[in-house]
Parts: sequence; C-alpha cells; structure tokens
Amino acid sequence: MNVTLWAVAALLALVFLAAGAAKLAQPKDKLLASPSMGWAEDFSPGVIKTIGLLEVLAALGLILPAAVDIAPTLVPLAASGLALTMFGAAITHSRRGELQSVVVNVVLLALAVFVAWGRFGPHSF
Repeated sequence: MNVTLWAVAALLALVFLAAGAAKLAQPKDKLLASPSMGWAEDFSPGVIKTIGLLEVLAALGLILPAAVDIAPTLVPLAASGLALTMFGAAITHSRRGELQSVVVNVVLLALAVFVAWGRFGPHSF
C-alpha cells in the first residue's frame, strides 16, 4: 500500500506541478486561449496566479517532506488542500456546464482523498 500511495502522490504532484506552473507562467489572455481554461474568465489574474502557486506548493508538499524526512505530516495536509481545491474546481466547472472538466476534477479529488486518508491513517510515515 505504501508503494501505491507514493505512486498516486507522485502522479498528483506531476499533474499539479504542470498545471500550477502553467497558471504562473502564462498571462490570463493566453490561458483563456486554451479550451480547458474557460473558467479563467471568471477570475482575476491575481486569483489565477494564487491558484497556480498553491498548486505548485501542494505538488511539492506531496513529495518533498516525506522524501527528505522533514515534517512528513505535511504530505496528508497537502493532499487535503488539493482535495479542497478540486472540490472548488468541480463546483466552478459545474456552474459553467463544463461536465468533462468536472469528471477530471472528481477523479483528482478522489486520488487526493486517497493519499490524505492513507497518510493520515493506516500508512502514515
């Protein structure tokens, strides 16, 4: 189970590192050009950058604390933060009628909850 939790955490970290870096590196107009980023028109550039920063920090928090054995309890906290982020994203996409994105959000939410459950509970560090 430990290997599975590491694999899921690594997958989540890659997804959120890429997504967060894109939000941080690109201006709002360039993000809006992407078909999956229509939600960005509802948010200010500052909020989009904040979401990107939180995603990058959470991605790092899923791996680094346990890998270097410094404050490994941050791993389930990072996973919980990502679960909350995906819950909010699912609500946003649902309100906009973007059901395909809602499915992606729910899958990522479930994976984040799985990591949080495993690292808070039976397979903590």
